[in-house]
Amino acid sequence: MFLHRHPYPPFIHSDTKKLIVGTLPPPRFSTGNLLEKDVDFCYGSYYNSLWLYIDAIHNLSLRYDNSQEAIEERKNFLIRHKIGVCDIVESGEREKIDASDLGLSNVKLRDVIGYLRKFPNVGTLLFTGGNSKNGPEYFFRKHIKSQDLKLELVSDEIPRVHQFSLDGRKITTVSLTSASGSANRAIGSMPLYKQLKSKNPDFTTFDFRVMQYREFF
Repeated sequence: MFLHRHPYPPFIHSDTKKLIVGTLPPPRFSTGNLLEKDVDFCYGSYYNSLWLYIDAIHNLSLRYDNSQEAIEERKNFLIRHKIGVCDIVESGEREKIDASDLGLSNVKLRDVIGYLRKFPNVGTLLFTGGNSKNGPEYFFRKHIKSQDLKLELVSDEIPRVHQFSLDGRKITTVSLTSASGSANRAIGSMPLYKQLKSKNPDFTTFDFRVMQYREFF
């Protein structure tokens, strides 16, 4: 059994307004066996692609390697745009050493609500995935249920939007389509994607995510 611990602490500042909330990076980020194009920072997997979408939206020309410069580029972007990262999973166990959320068991969650109380300027949570089992929204729902909090649906269109109240403050959650390659099949079945693809055969799942993420990043 492999104990998969999150390798990075939450990245949040006093003026942070939005938090990216995922689960865990691939196990190689915890063991230190990075690939050549990986960046040793949140969402640093080149094959997760979140930073590729952000790069495309803002024309950042980011580095994709193991350098400290690549890390600083990403930190500087987040600070400038008042975006933080607070993945919800602290650790979990795996029988198979891979990046599948479904493969996690005996999961220990981070106290995201505690961080929201500590950083009162945060008003939006950007889930990097929906409510499927062991996804970030799924774990967040479990987390807030224990504190008698509940998500209220605002929009059922993808990406789905919810709200909840915390100490008299409204916080919005947005369940983005996952940046991982495993979500490509789900994107391909979406009516909006099919519609856009029929109008432009060159339209890709990468383009779809850039279009969706642009509003929030």
